[in-house]
This record gives sequence, structure tokens and C-alpha cells, in this order.
Amino acid sequence: MPAAPEAKYTEETVLWVQRHTPKLMTFAITRPESYRFAAGQFSRLGFRDGEGFIWRAYSVVSAEYAETLEYFVVLIEEGAMSAKFAQLQTGDTVLLDKMATGFLLPERFPDGKDLVMLSTGSGIAPFLSILEQPEIWQRFDRLALVHSVSYANELIFNDRIAALAAHPLIEEYYTKLTFQPVLTRETKAGIPNQRLPALLKSGELARALQLTFTPEQTRFMICGNPAMVKDTFQALLDMGFAMHRNRLAGQIIMENGF
Repeated sequence: MPAAPEAKYTEETVLWVQRHTPKLMTFAITRPESYRFAAGQFSRLGFRDGEGFIWRAYSVVSAEYAETLEYFVVLIEEGAMSAKFAQLQTGDTVLLDKMATGFLLPERFPDGKDLVMLSTGSGIAPFLSILEQPEIWQRFDRLALVHSVSYANELIFNDRIAALAAHPLIEEYYTKLTFQPVLTRETKAGIPNQRLPALLKSGELARALQLTFTPEQTRFMICGNPAMVKDTFQALLDMGFAMHRNRLAGQIIMENGF
């Protein structure tokens, strides 16, 4: 007999809400003591909706060891879940599926020296979680995080990434990281102004990161809107990289952003 719905989720309290732009928001909820996830995984969050429920997947921004669970949401016009989040306030409740899932995990790579994390929009969320894990800094020689957005005011995590330089578990490794913002609908001095697939094909991204991309040394993780993930994956295939599979080691792991 299947478990009752109540056995599959907990009801958590919203601790804070921050609205960065009319479309971008972050918020945190209480974390049950029993809730476990690996950096890079996502939660299923839900609300009661009439006589039923509405559920969506959102990557966890928090570190694995954090006491609360933080999420980054891009509000979608006429989206049912977005309508719920648009009204979200401190003290409200959110349903949390007890099981985290997802395979955007850097530990799946058996080798490699440089880890390049490519993201658009909310696809940066799992990488923010990954970067708070000291193991990732110890394992790779170089880390690169690329965040592509439409407009400069959507680069809401720049200060958070810079603050890793003073993180007690990470500060000694911080010089390994290169953070590269990208804009696609606005021009700003010093920031590339093309989609990620084009920047890969032209070599501009490698130059900006001061890295040489090779199948022997470079590992790519991709997360963002489906069109970007598809086109970026194809660009990497054309450059001689391959999908990583459990039984066949490659250089690319990807996931559509939540």
C-alpha cells in the first residue's frame, strides 16, 4: 500500500524573503533535522492548491551543512507556482518533499583538474551550493563559474561569490576560482555579450577564464534554460568533449535549471 501523502513531505516555515527584481527572488525555509541532500541536488517544494497540491523542483542554494534551506526563484508570467511565490511572505509555510534528488554532482567525475560550471538564470543555484563545499576546492586545481543573464541587474549573486574569499572553510583556496558574468541583452564594458555556445565556439570564454579546455583536464557542468543546455552541450560535443555516463567516463554533466 503506498504511503499517505502526509508521509512524503513536511510543512516548513518561511524565514525570510528577498525580492531582487520584479522577477527574481530568494528565500529560506526551516530545515528538518532529517533532511539530507548533496550539493547540486534539488528539492521538490509545494503548496496546497484547492483540494490538491502543486509541486515544482528547485535547486538548493544552501551548503550541505547549513541549518536552513535557501532557494532562488525566477517568477514566470502566468506560472501557477510563480503566482504562489509572488505572494510569499516571512512566516508563511511551504511544503517540502522529504527526498532530495538530482545528478548534477561534481563527484561523479572520476578525474579532471579544472571544473567549469556554466549557468543561465536560476541555473546558478546548484553551483552556489557546490562552491560552499570545501571538498570541491581541494579536489580541483581551478574552478570557473559562468553566469549568463539578460541584463546586469540580474547578476544578483556577485557579492555572495566575492564573499567566499572570507569563508572560513574556503578562504585559503579562493584564488582557484574565476567568476565570469555574461550578458546577452545588454552591453557593459568588460562583460562578454553573447550566448554561451557562441563564446565556447569562438574561444572567447576560454580566454576570459584564462583556461585551456581539453578533454584530459577540463570537466563541464551545465545548468540553465533548456535551449542553453542543449546548444551548449552541442557546442562542447563539436569541440571534442563527451557526455559523462556512469559506465563511460566523459567530460560533461548537465541538467535543465529549476
